[in-house]
Amino acid sequence: MPSPTCYLLLNPSRTCHRPLLPSPRLPARFARLRVSCDVPRQGGDGGGGGPKRGVIPTGAGKAKKQVVFFDAAPPVAQQGGEEEGKAEAQTKVDGAAVRLLRRTTKRTLSVLSNLPLAIAEMSAIAGLMALGTVIDQGEAPSHYFEQFPEDNPVFGFITWRWILTPGFDHMFSSPVFLGLLALLAASLMACTFTTQLPMVKVAKRWSFMSSEGSIKKQAFSESLPRASIQDLGVILMGAGYEVFTKGPSLYAFKGLAGRYAPIGVHVAMIFVMAGATLSATGSFKGSVDVPQGLNFVIGDIMKPKGIFSVAPDVFNTEVHVNRFYMEYYDSGEVSQFYSDLSLFDLDGKEVMRRTIKVNDPLRYGGITIYQTDWGFSALQVKKNGEGPFNLAMASLKQSGNKKLYGTFLPLEDPDPSKSSVKGISMLARDLQSIVLYDQDGKFVGVRRPSSKLPIEINGNEILIEDAIGSTGLDLKTDPGIPVVYAGFGALMLTTCISYLSHAQLWALQDGTTVVVGGKSNRAKIEFSDEMNRLLNKVPELISVNEKTVDNKSSTA
Repeated sequence: MPSPTCYLLLNPSRTCHRPLLPSPRLPARFARLRVSCDVPRQGGDGGGGGPKRGVIPTGAGKAKKQVVFFDAAPPVAQQGGEEEGKAEAQTKVDGAAVRLLRRTTKRTLSVLSNLPLAIAEMSAIAGLMALGTVIDQGEAPSHYFEQFPEDNPVFGFITWRWILTPGFDHMFSSPVFLGLLALLAASLMACTFTTQLPMVKVAKRWSFMSSEGSIKKQAFSESLPRASIQDLGVILMGAGYEVFTKGPSLYAFKGLAGRYAPIGVHVAMIFVMAGATLSATGSFKGSVDVPQGLNFVIGDIMKPKGIFSVAPDVFNTEVHVNRFYMEYYDSGEVSQFYSDLSLFDLDGKEVMRRTIKVNDPLRYGGITIYQTDWGFSALQVKKNGEGPFNLAMASLKQSGNKKLYGTFLPLEDPDPSKSSVKGISMLARDLQSIVLYDQDGKFVGVRRPSSKLPIEINGNEILIEDAIGSTGLDLKTDPGIPVVYAGFGALMLTTCISYLSHAQLWALQDGTTVVVGGKSNRAKIEFSDEMNRLLNKVPELISVNEKTVDNKSSTA
């Protein structure tokens, strides 16, 4: 539709009821041309009857309706130009920043997804893990001062500073170890986004080949004379392939899950590392030796292991050791030891009771209680029918892993002027037998606490009533264990799936000949054997003339 101005020019006799905008004030260099819309038609000289428009001089009557035309566009305001320039400059700056960010991100992903870097990271992590098994973990600094002294370095250079400064006394929560885990996780994610995901996208596309030369360039290729591409598609579908056709072209694939599996492997490894990090930075751990019949509060012995450790409400639970006992081999060595434990809440109500042993812990409210050690707490003894007296058993230092405990029962000396104290010494290697010595240090005999047989020593009748053991318990909370287990489960599953071959097949119907080509990312020999076996099943097409000749031959 023409604009109002054009409409006025085309219809000069029509009155314009739309008000015209006032003319802008222009510089003198712009000339104005006034055209009248109400000039009457005049006959021309020589009898011409065509209409003419007259030019209205400047200063004509105000009643005339006028349309003003300019021979040049009015100038753009200075302020608007400056604002547009600033906006354009800002757009250029923003675009340059986006391009720089994209370039930096691309280069960073390229470096992180480098395979040699990932191998170096995993090797370093494995080396630190091996080192953590050699160096005693979680000991007091004095232990490392003795094991790695500065005046006699191990291997000539390793001192306690090499252990304590980088935090190798707590290897799996040290900044070096956690930093390597984070770097390996970043490499896995970068490889996933730059390599694995694009490969999956390419594998999911339906790519048809329309030229015989492209198909024959594949790792496996074959030509089937007098064959139909529809028959080939049916056979491939029966072999588990996904088949797609487009005109004379065919595309088929199977084993796409094998392309997704590497992504699953990367995600599973990240889960394992995330769980390990959570265990190192968000767990609690504690250990305690508790004599039989005593109790303790869980929160009193638990210590945080990281900055993300949060104490749960179950820390208010009280643990009571009902009984501690051991089993022995025929040789007398300890075979197993047990702790009968009861757990009580703040109201004193028993919420759980269970007997634990080595490799059979108790789990409650996210806390795991392990049976790890045993000790000899006290020996109940009667002297001359008096008592029983609870004699504390002290651990005596010995070389090796053998345990030895001892106690002393003082006797009254008839000569009070002597300052030395004499008595009966008792030694034990376990809870089943006690060796007794008189006040002169001579061997007297051996008694079992369960025998209830007294023994005469220096004129005193001694009866061993009971041997009270103590249980050694380790307690910990580990919020990362479910994550680690889930990661390992997914890792095993996706690793098995990754061995599935992703096979692709293309075919083209060229007259009566079918050209077939394909490739596989794994098991290439098996893929060729499978293709030969499937192609042998494709039926051969027989023309009508050949069929007639065959029928005549059979009739004759």
